[in-house]
Amino acid sequence: MKKSKKLLIVGGTGFIGINVTKEAVKRGFHVSVISKKKYLKPEQISGAKYISVDITDAKSLLFKLKGLSFDYVLNLGGYVDHSNYFNGGDEIINVHFNGTKNLVNCIDKDNLKGFIQIGSSDEYGDNTAPQNENHRELPISPYSFAKVASTHFLQMLYRTEGFPVVILRPFLVYGPEQDDNRFIPQIIKGCLNNEKFSVSHGEQLRDFCYIDDVVDAIFLSIKNDDCFGKVINIASGEAISIKDVITNIQNIIGMGKPQFGKVPYRVGENMELYANICKAKNLLKWVSKVGLKHGLRKTINFYREI
Repeated sequence: MKKSKKLLIVGGTGFIGINVTKEAVKRGFHVSVISKKKYLKPEQISGAKYISVDITDAKSLLFKLKGLSFDYVLNLGGYVDHSNYFNGGDEIINVHFNGTKNLVNCIDKDNLKGFIQIGSSDEYGDNTAPQNENHRELPISPYSFAKVASTHFLQMLYRTEGFPVVILRPFLVYGPEQDDNRFIPQIIKGCLNNEKFSVSHGEQLRDFCYIDDVVDAIFLSIKNDDCFGKVINIASGEAISIKDVITNIQNIIGMGKPQFGKVPYRVGENMELYANICKAKNLLKWVSKVGLKHGLRKTINFYREI
């Protein structure tokens, strides 16, 4: 009988993490989830083991992982925050970069077959679109800097010590159960309530990818040795303006009163952020399957039912 592989998911109670955990259990993995939340019962998924620890606390992390061994580690730890450095940025760097370094230091590496790092399209900064993995990263926030630093740290380990890392760089992920403070849930809720809400002019071009497609890409990367040491964009490869996304949501729901031009663009914001996905196609044999309108309908239906 084939032995089930052991998978550690760091940040497994976040949006992507919950969906990966559910799928991993279905696929027969022995799943362990790290979260810094102390009370996890409402978010626990049957079949997964939960470990409560903050990955920025190296001593506690080492203690919690002592004697444990995993075939694969998926690092989704941290949170999205575009604050400037002098407004909390040091803690963001601590969570994303030092947390990643602590994780690498504390896991058992003798039996490790793959380490999947989830980066961010924010690493590209104001690079020209479509962004591809050969572009030099130009971080414009502590969050994007920490993601870039983690990417280069892990690639250094691959080049010098054969550390089996794959870095996936998702663009804008969306779908049911996403945090309410994220862009698409905010727009959906505003339209469902038929209320006025302030947004930018919406001229930014962005690339959205439905959660199920992102989960598929993660599992394709887990056992793919050809991806070691590489950065791979995970996105639809299609650009759409923020204004058109809002209008699509408004049209599907039949309500909503967006007030365009009431919110300024972020300082340094890239107005064109959409991916070249050739590497995902070639290495992972992956393309996104859920079109934006279909994905928005599924997401809207979720919010209608809660």
